[in-house]
Amino acid sequence: MELALVIGVIAIALLFDYTNGFHDAANAIATSVSTRALTPRVALLMAAVMNFIGAHLGTSVASTVGKGIIDAPDGRHGLIIVGAALVGAIVWNLITWYFGLPSSSSHALIGGLVGSALAATASVHWSGVVEKVVIPMVLSPLVGFALGGIIMIAILWIFRGANPHKASRGFRYAQTVSAAAMALGHGLQDAQKTMGVIFLALVVGGYASPTGGIPEWVITSSALAISLGTYAGGWRIMRTLGRRIIHLDPPHGFAAEAAAASVLYTAAIGFGAPISTTHTITSAIMGVGATRRLSAVRWGIAGNIVTAWVLTIPAAAVVAAIAYFLLNLILG
Repeated sequence: MELALVIGVIAIALLFDYTNGFHDAANAIATSVSTRALTPRVALLMAAVMNFIGAHLGTSVASTVGKGIIDAPDGRHGLIIVGAALVGAIVWNLITWYFGLPSSSSHALIGGLVGSALAATASVHWSGVVEKVVIPMVLSPLVGFALGGIIMIAILWIFRGANPHKASRGFRYAQTVSAAAMALGHGLQDAQKTMGVIFLALVVGGYASPTGGIPEWVITSSALAISLGTYAGGWRIMRTLGRRIIHLDPPHGFAAEAAAASVLYTAAIGFGAPISTTHTITSAIMGVGATRRLSAVRWGIAGNIVTAWVLTIPAAAVVAAIAYFLLNLILG
């Protein structure tokens, strides 16, 4: 029975990874598609490939998610907790995808883990949640906003005497590189979160040691699932990021992607912090847009997005708690 539960939780984790891919595909390529630097299908294919590569570049974020958020008990009860957490994250992903809101799959997963653990009276590492989730959740959008603005101002100053048509064409090519860097960072961050949950399920089920490394098959399957989800696309959210916050041109798109990618790499490699690619790219787009004038950013839409950010962790936690009670009733 426990082996069947382990397999079931792994399947649900890979389903979450897939929804993460199509939910967050817009993070990497919305700006490049909206500026016509890349066609949608080419952009999605490139993002899928770079997601797969990025997933193989480290496991520090996976360790944070797998070991630093909750302590699930061994056996069937622990597997139910992990499964309920994933259900909470998937449901919130689908709700925000339906309404075209670029919420954070990462924070949905963290909220799910915390919600199911609290419902089961399991231990939550609150210091880890604050240090690795809450503080980066606040800082990464602020850094993304500021860095996007700084890079855009630097571009405007460096190319102030350039021919606008030639400069725009050059930045379309540059956006291919910045979009690839963004997709690589997305794989580095988000695929690792699924790896961490699968590893947690293996430890709880008795099929891995908590002090051991993450198996290669876990890394590869997580990378493949998020890549397939990315290639499936997330057109509703892509429209929000690419058009509705601000109308981007190639220089602005390049600046936003460069800023967001820099924050993702620093958080993953430097701190092992599971930050939101969604928060980072969205805030970078706002920061870049604000260099034109503050009124150029559609702050009403930005406000709706921030509301979704704030609601993500508690909403996913509530859904996960309900899922825990239902699963525990059926399987407990």
